[in-house]
Amino acid sequence: MSRGFVKEDDLEHAGTDLPERPVSSHPNYVTATGLQQLEAAANLLDKERASLVGDKDNETAKQRLAVIDRDLRYLSMRLKDAILVAVTNQDKSTVLFGARVKVEDEAGERLQFHLVGEDEADIAQQKVSYVSPIAEALIGRKVGDIVRWKRPAGILELEIIEINY
Repeated sequence: MSRGFVKEDDLEHAGTDLPERPVSSHPNYVTATGLQQLEAAANLLDKERASLVGDKDNETAKQRLAVIDRDLRYLSMRLKDAILVAVTNQDKSTVLFGARVKVEDEAGERLQFHLVGEDEADIAQQKVSYVSPIAEALIGRKVGDIVRWKRPAGILELEIIEINY
């Protein structure tokens, strides 16, 4: 767009009018690690915010502060609503929140999933949200059970071979 159609005032506020991060409607169950990660993220943003507050004339700093403030509001809500689940009190023979579950698919390939809170989920670390389709298929099951995981690529049958907490 040509600068002739942009008010200078609009450029000053670019990047500072951000939409809020969506907050899940599910209960915010967290593992002890997940709670620590939320707290650490909030503390890191607080420190970064403190370093930028004095630089209000810098447009880049204003934009970064807007992002930090939005993310701090999100983290504040998630921490306020956090429900710490003590996995040591759970039935070790059943897949529940916080379980590490080893499964074997129809081809004999073994997979592992750790059922965690939504903010802690990270598939690269085999951590899946307790509201994900795979977690929903596993929760309440025991070793030896066959579960059907409905995926976009089709249904996959998995046998639960190990449950750890």
